[in-house]
Formats: sequence, C-alpha cells, structure tokens
Amino acid sequence: MELWYTEKQTENHGITTKITDTLYSEKTEFQQIDVITTKQFGRMLVLDGMVMTTDVDEFVYHEMISHVALHTHPNPKKVLVVGGGDGGAIREIVKHAAVEKAVLAEIDGGVIESCKKYFPEIASALTGHPKVDVQVIDGIKHIHDHKGEYDVIMVDSTEPVGPAVGLFEKGFYQGIYDALKPDGIMVAQTESPWFNRDLIKRVFKDLKSIFPVTRLYTCSIPTYPSGLWSFTIASKQYDPLEVDPAKIKDLGTKYYNADVHYAAFKLPNFVAELTRD
Repeated sequence: MELWYTEKQTENHGITTKITDTLYSEKTEFQQIDVITTKQFGRMLVLDGMVMTTDVDEFVYHEMISHVALHTHPNPKKVLVVGGGDGGAIREIVKHAAVEKAVLAEIDGGVIESCKKYFPEIASALTGHPKVDVQVIDGIKHIHDHKGEYDVIMVDSTEPVGPAVGLFEKGFYQGIYDALKPDGIMVAQTESPWFNRDLIKRVFKDLKSIFPVTRLYTCSIPTYPSGLWSFTIASKQYDPLEVDPAKIKDLGTKYYNADVHYAAFKLPNFVAELTRD
C-alpha cells in the first residue's frame, strides 16, 4: 500500500507527496508537530498540517529571509529571529562575520527540540554556538521588552493562523520598528502572491506607513503553496537595491547570490501591483 501526505493549501487546492513513514508526532500547547519522510523531499516538518520545511528545498527560504537583509545592513551586529524554531535562519545569520549575537525567540520549544533531533543540518547552530541565544518565548513580548536593540529583525513565522496571527498585525510591526536601532532593518515572510494577495497588500501598506523604505521580493520554493513565495523588507535607512554588489559576500549559499539579490525585486506585474496604493 502506498502512503501519501496531502496539504490542503486552500479550500480548492492542495499538494500531495508520497511518504514512507512518520518519524515524530506531538501535540504541544501551541500546535501539532509532525515529522515525516517523503520520497521526493526527504524529511518534512509539518505544523498543524502545513509544510514548514524539508531537507531538499529548505535552503531557499532560509537563505532568502536572511541574506538579503544582512547584506543590506552595513554592520549587522545584533540580529533577532522571531519564530524560526527549525534554526535555518539562525544557521545562515551566523555565517556573517559582523554578527556578534543572534537571538532566536520561538514560542514553541517543541519545534526547536524536534528539529534538533530530526533536522540536525538545519538546526546546526542552535546548540553550543557562541553567537546564538535561544529563547523559548513569545516573540511579541520579546520585541516589546527590547527597545532600540537590534540591527536586523526577521519574522520567520508560520502561516497567519494560531499562535502566528499576531505576527501579521500593524501593531507588531510598530513594535519591531521600536525594537530596531536608528538604522535597523526588518524582513518578514509574507506568503504566496497567488493565494495570499490581500495579506501581502495589507502588510506592505502597513509597513510602508511605518518605515521609510519598504520593498517586496520573491523566490521559488517548491513545497510552499503555489511555489512562488514573497518576503517584505522594511528599513529605517538602507535600500536593498542600493547595495554595492562588491559587498555581497560568497557565503557558500545554494540559492542566494549577488545577481539573485537584485533580481528578486524584479516583480511580475500581478505581484508588483500589490505594492501600489
């Protein structure tokens, strides 16, 4: 008998992949965590029935949420990741020599522990790395309690359901602004331009009303809804399109490079219109 896992991405659409077994299943205070082995994408982390990451394509998301902002800021010494319990963003952040401290604020310790065990390459920087501070805490509270401390803040959230709902609200973005230094930058994953157009448009408008520089960029992630994914970067001072290409370092990435840095902001018309008033 064949075993298949299906993620229902909308009421009318889903993706399905052949699996061999379930490695881990836990219901935490916040969500259902499952780790399954797929034939196509290796191990897959699923939270509340939604694909979060896989062995095969994880590098795209983690590189793109991290390196665009970190190369835009000229000296990112202190960086915060809200969510991101798999550790992939933290792994990419500590590749930057300028970074002195990388803080992970993840509300669900179960995600952190399961990823340490089943996704050791993704979670490699979560144990014993001298630059990394892992905190099992509500990211909204952490931001509220740390005004003016961070050079870069990354919102590595799940879809806007359950414990992640508050991470897509204007008040949260104002809190991020306050937690950033005077030249700080934030970046957030903002879902699929095919399935979440209203969300992208709302988030972009909210961030544009708070930050002087706001831009949308995209990348290709095969296991995420529609395969086309968006991020929104907002900055108090620096524009990602004005970065000197010579300052974009080769950090051994698989997806991100200097050409991709700029190309990611070249948007199809149907996506670009989401950034217009």
